[in-house]
Amino acid sequence: MMLIMIKKNKKMMEQVRLILNEYGEKAFEMAKNFVLQEKHKDKSVYEALRYFMEECWHDVQHPALLSLCCEAVGGNPETTTKIGAAIVLLAGAADVHDDIIDKSKIKNSKHTIFGKFGGATALLVGDALLFKGLMLLHEACESLQGKHRKQVLNIIKEAFFEIGNAEARETDLRHKKFDLAPEEYYSVIKMKAAVASATAKIGAILGGGTQEEVEILGHFGRTLGILMTIRDDFIDLFEPDEIVNRVKNECLPLTILYALQNEEKRNKIVELLVKDKIEEQETEEILNLIMDMEEVQELKRRMKMLIKEEERRINNLKKDKSKEIFRLLLQSTIEDL
Repeated sequence: MMLIMIKKNKKMMEQVRLILNEYGEKAFEMAKNFVLQEKHKDKSVYEALRYFMEECWHDVQHPALLSLCCEAVGGNPETTTKIGAAIVLLAGAADVHDDIIDKSKIKNSKHTIFGKFGGATALLVGDALLFKGLMLLHEACESLQGKHRKQVLNIIKEAFFEIGNAEARETDLRHKKFDLAPEEYYSVIKMKAAVASATAKIGAILGGGTQEEVEILGHFGRTLGILMTIRDDFIDLFEPDEIVNRVKNECLPLTILYALQNEEKRNKIVELLVKDKIEEQETEEILNLIMDMEEVQELKRRMKMLIKEEERRINNLKKDKSKEIFRLLLQSTIEDL
């Protein structure tokens, strides 16, 4: 029943999708064409790149956030396209490498590059995306003023170092499995939101924003990234293969870590999660067991508190249209949860 709600009742999420496509599609298409215009001698690598860009990685979120933040401070969103395309490729490279580390074969009901082509090809695809992204970033920054060029490059460098540190931290925490404290994993989620924060900051810089506006939008990007990751952790509960993989190779979703704080139901939750294969019936049982738990409700309240705090911050921006869009992006993260 909850799965039907998440898939069908999408009023806010549909609005968000339209906005993200409007503001981010041009940059995504540029990124895709930049990768696929050059034929690789190894057909398997080219086929994997094509599969990734056409079937898996429709990343309009990052360039849309860049463009929206540029517009929010009075800039021309069209000026962000090439940097947005570079971020699409760099974030894609990080995603492919992350799947190799996590041994993630299925994501969003589709095979990952690792799952479809194997680890060696996935590594080569991630490397290709990384180098292509760096080339495009270099081209995009050539037209920037010296000060802005240095700022943009430094922000991107720090953001991708931070998500690398987040991956390393997550790897260290995996051995704790069911004993991992929610706050420990939340710190990883916060670090992984670095690219969203960087993207928002760069958009404000390219738009000529003040230092205050850059900081407000950087904080907004970080919070939005955190909220989207927690939302994904809720949605992962409906994907049996994803749950099994997270139990074996990753940290558990934050939702489950919160639920495990309930001593009365903890043993039953663990019993359901340690199976080699989780069937639809067990998925329903897990959902029915934890979704209404007070501990999970506390996580939802935490998300709502983050949204309220961020809405107060973005009220300091000048453009009413931008504030309305940013509020919609924030509120959509808790729709149907």
